[in-house]
Amino acid sequence: MPDLPRHSVSVTAAVFRPDGRVLAIKRADDGSWVPPGGVVELDETPEDAVIREVLEETHVRIEPEILTGVYKNMKLGVVSLTFRCHAISGEPEPSDEARESAWLTIEQARERMSEARLIRVLDALRSDGPFVRAHDGTHLL
Repeated sequence: MPDLPRHSVSVTAAVFRPDGRVLAIKRADDGSWVPPGGVVELDETPEDAVIREVLEETHVRIEPEILTGVYKNMKLGVVSLTFRCHAISGEPEPSDEARESAWLTIEQARERMSEARLIRVLDALRSDGPFVRAHDGTHLL
């Protein structure tokens, strides 16, 4: 079997407050608004990864509730597992990876996030998942 590129596994957190706002970051590298998340390290579970990534990027402690979707970036070979989560403590703050970190309304998320990122938030609000979707980094395929 030829050496094929490997997939990367990441996690995304759709963290909601009781008032319906969702936690989001404005990425430091490209300025895009996204739900927090990142690469799963070899020695951690997806749940541990989502907790760590949210804390690193936003300074908010969270608890994952349920897997709501699996999203593959077809250009990069990144598979992201999205978890609906709730905040335990902390307030959003900027970090090395986030120029801004904030609680957005769903309407603000619709205005600021690309389709490929927003769908993870919208899917996490639904009860008929989990969903499996493919995208090109910006748009659903």
